[in-house]
Amino acid sequence: MAIMITDECINCGACEPECPNNAIYEGGVEWAISDGTSVTGSYELEDGKAVDADDANGPVSDDFYYISPDKCTECKGFHEEPQCAAVCPVDCCVPDPERVESDEVLLERKDRLHL
Repeated sequence: MAIMITDECINCGACEPECPNNAIYEGGVEWAISDGTSVTGSYELEDGKAVDADDANGPVSDDFYYISPDKCTECKGFHEEPQCAAVCPVDCCVPDPERVESDEVLLERKDRLHL
């Protein structure tokens, strides 16, 4: 499953530079698939919607840091554990119960993001 940041986030920003997929954004900031990845052109989001990799997508949260679920791989293929959770001082980077995903799905997403 993808990782999410709960509303207990203190906006310290420790998680953001740790993400190998550039999936973590400050609250209110728009995100794009191309941010920190090698993706160009059309990209299909997990909901089936096709977007241009450079298109700005609305923030998941306006108030605190958030993780774009379309870019989160739980650090599979990079690290043994999600790095955001490892560095979070308040333990608010947790598995998202709404997005249960297998290791195979997460590794396939990693491969799609890093051509």
